[in-house]
Amino acid sequence: MSESRDLLLQGGALPTHLLERLLDATGALRAVPRPPQTTRFVDARRTAAFDALIPRIEAERLDWAFMPQGKTLEDFRLIAFDMDSTLITIECIDELADFAGKKREVAAATAAAMRGEIDYSESLRQRLALLEGLDVRILARVYEERLRLSPGARALLDAAREANLKTALISGGFTYFTERLRIELGFDFATSNELEISGGKITGRVIGAIIDAQAKARHLRAFQEKLGLERTQVIAVGDGANDLLMMSESGLSVAYHAKPATRAKADAAITFSGLDSILNLLAP
Repeated sequence: MSESRDLLLQGGALPTHLLERLLDATGALRAVPRPPQTTRFVDARRTAAFDALIPRIEAERLDWAFMPQGKTLEDFRLIAFDMDSTLITIECIDELADFAGKKREVAAATAAAMRGEIDYSESLRQRLALLEGLDVRILARVYEERLRLSPGARALLDAAREANLKTALISGGFTYFTERLRIELGFDFATSNELEISGGKITGRVIGAIIDAQAKARHLRAFQEKLGLERTQVIAVGDGANDLLMMSESGLSVAYHAKPATRAKADAAITFSGLDSILNLLAP
């Protein structure tokens, strides 16, 4: 890494045997306990030896992050989120499919796409086709009855706004949900796929080009450029393989309750705590 970074582990006590192995694996100068329940490894490097220890770290239910030294939340100007299974706890398309009696097959395809095993755009077309004819009123039922924010989401957004960060919601989901969340939570920017609806029914198609991994990255770059920001001033949070390109456009990429392939390429992996634990990583 070109800039100096520290490794932070948070969520509980760090066993002595693991502490010593992490010092060796990362070449850190020292390990410093920091409340609450955080250990900072100073001048740490992300290495193959560290990656080999990730299963042991996660067996202790610890989250980890390679953080730019000395940076706090106020050093960033933009935070961008994926929606499904990141800002919110559900995959909206899976819940829509439940009302159509197709949740098992749609959820399986969603999970495979998030793991990067199948092409996202083609997967979305196939899943949407299974929703053809679903009453449009089901969208409101999913939003009202099933959509819940991930733990810590409001606290993180409130802190980000207080620190003068702009907020973006960049999703491969649907505008019905992103627009309501944009209004409810006060996002500065939101984009996603627009479902085609005819005669009060979902047609099984989207209007316009699909928001896939490449499009998500383009939208983040465009919003960043509009604000006149450097990449180092951007935080991006996601969970799936289709978030990786967007996350690579940021100075701090956070994998939230993410698939292994996403955690492997992120700067930080939050697997056991809420979104607001990002604030602890960026505390002075």
